[in-house]
Amino acid sequence: MKLSVCTITFRHHLLCFSEIVEWAQRNGFDGVELWGAHARGLMRTHPEYGADWIRSCGLSVPMLSDYLPTDGDFADIRHRTIQLCRIAQHWSAPKIRTFAGNRPSAALSRDERRALARRIGEIAGIVQDHGIRLLVETHPNTLADSVESTLCLLADADHPGLGINFDALHVWEAGDDPVLARRTLAEFIGHYHLKNVRSRAELGVFAPENVYSAAGCRDGMVPLFDGAMDYDSFLSALAGETDAEASLEWFGHDCFETLARDRLAILARSISTRGRRGSAATQQARRAVSRAAGHVASSKGPSCI
Repeated sequence: MKLSVCTITFRHHLLCFSEIVEWAQRNGFDGVELWGAHARGLMRTHPEYGADWIRSCGLSVPMLSDYLPTDGDFADIRHRTIQLCRIAQHWSAPKIRTFAGNRPSAALSRDERRALARRIGEIAGIVQDHGIRLLVETHPNTLADSVESTLCLLADADHPGLGINFDALHVWEAGDDPVLARRTLAEFIGHYHLKNVRSRAELGVFAPENVYSAAGCRDGMVPLFDGAMDYDSFLSALAGETDAEASLEWFGHDCFETLARDRLAILARSISTRGRRGSAATQQARRAVSRAAGHVASSKGPSCI
């Protein structure tokens, strides 16, 4: 599995983007998922950064994460979508993440759900015309807030360019089993977001208004394997999907330490799942994890904080 960091992690930090990239490369990540706000800012201030530059660092931008409008004048929606596609092309990013509206599926009538799904299908068509795939995130208070509603959305949109950004925690939050949900949605999944929470009672810590606030509460945000959702089972089920792409969506404190340690924990479990055969390659990979763990213990974050 290819693993990326998200620039939204550093939304309240004073950081050089180049040093985030350098840190990600140094700590063994495969890419950097660009938040839409950051991508637009970089186009204005550092247009020299792009696909060739990040490729020279040994990384890629697998996805731009943004919030495309789904209502209002369609000419404006088309314009904003094309603008975002051009930024994605600048980075050779093959995917754009968006939300399926901003109301829970249960609050919409069947006709309203169909209309919204058709609009998302139209947006997916614009995105596909630019050689990019549109991914709708599984997220509360949207049309993709449960497996059942997500399947209906995909059927109503009926567009081959539309897929799913599978946020495992939000699937679990909805009461669905993430392992079974992944199996059900597998043909549509283009990316995974991975995060965890200390307890179900603290899921409100991920409410957008709290996440985006610099003064927001971070209590309850915990490393991937320290939370209420069972990531051991989920990632074990995902182990055979070697071409899967995922991002660690960390919103809490201690960004660099948490991201580095979560990546190593994922790698160690992946090796354990594959390595019950006791192969030489597995032993070699285990030694690599051990060396990387020592590096994390001694490494520091970017210098231009």
